[in-house]
Amino acid sequence: MDLDTFFVSVERLINPLLHGRPVIIGGVGDRGVVASCSYEARRFGVHSAMPMRMARQLCSQAAYIRGDMELYSRYSRLVTDIIAESAPVYEKSSVDEHYLDLTGMDRFFGCYQWTHELRERIIRNTGLPISFGLSVNKTVSKIATGQAKPNGELHIPVKDVNTFLDPLSIRKIPMVGESGYRLLRSMGVATIGTLRQVPPVMIEQVMGKNGIVIWRKANGIDPTPVQPYTERKSISSEHTYDQDTTDMVLLRQTLAAMVEKLAFEMRSKQKLTGCVTVKIRYANFDTHSLQQQLPYTAFDHILLDKVMGLFERLYNRRMLIRLVGVRFSQLVGGSQQLNMFEDTPEMAGLYQAMDRVRRRFGPDAVRKAAGMEPFEKQRKMKRKEAI
Repeated sequence: MDLDTFFVSVERLINPLLHGRPVIIGGVGDRGVVASCSYEARRFGVHSAMPMRMARQLCSQAAYIRGDMELYSRYSRLVTDIIAESAPVYEKSSVDEHYLDLTGMDRFFGCYQWTHELRERIIRNTGLPISFGLSVNKTVSKIATGQAKPNGELHIPVKDVNTFLDPLSIRKIPMVGESGYRLLRSMGVATIGTLRQVPPVMIEQVMGKNGIVIWRKANGIDPTPVQPYTERKSISSEHTYDQDTTDMVLLRQTLAAMVEKLAFEMRSKQKLTGCVTVKIRYANFDTHSLQQQLPYTAFDHILLDKVMGLFERLYNRRMLIRLVGVRFSQLVGGSQQLNMFEDTPEMAGLYQAMDRVRRRFGPDAVRKAAGMEPFEKQRKMKRKEAI
């Protein structure tokens, strides 16, 4: 199930005058980028990640809106809540996309009828257009959803999978990016049906192990399970001090180092978090935690602000602290560019540059000064232990 032009649809709920007009969402300055655009704007050649200046040249008559990730996150959670009330197993793969596993439900009242009724309930309760593709696995369902848009439904029974896939462009296959597309086209492969007929050994020689995965997808084969979406889907870090402390500078430095480490891990896995939890354990082993939902993000500076705010609210007994911890939960897939609606993309560029350095030279190659002291102490201790 995929919400159609999600950001645009939410803005149209707030302002009905936007219906039928080209709408472009992103940084409103010339140096910003397009985060989302309506189907009307796409007809002019506008697409996501395009520089805003170019979008204005292509479609000057569009309504240009600075995005509001807090608003979009609220509607995303509303849709997830409706799905969670009914679906036996579901996976929230991004802010606007869910996979549902309906295995066995056809014995009772039919998977298609059930999914149709769920879609109608989502539209009725949220006002948002949503499409679904129903089929044998994630890949075929995702491709079917794309073909069902806008605001449609498509059921592909197992016997019709190859007939459905064969005439479609190889661009429709998940995992086929721009470089993979050019490589396959250089081999004379333009459609999924043609790719299906290429010997898998040849594809592997050209594209490696990923080529085999793509070839299987072209054949409608995808054993990837629907991963249940729960609050336990999270990443976390904890630090126990050698000596219990009330040193606020040290405590804040530790939290900053944790946030930086976890945020980089999320960005590396193309994940965003929708909930932050801070945990403290006092010297007497009393343990307390506090959490807060927030617009989906993976930016250090946003997360650190939330973590510090929670810590200030949580640490009110002024006792010695033994342990502090940070957890990011409600993880969903997504590019951080989605919630980069500032006028300029410098902040996104800064994070991308730092992450490139870390991936090349290690996660500790670039660090914020605020989190350096506890990190340096920990590294010195490891050196002593090694000696």
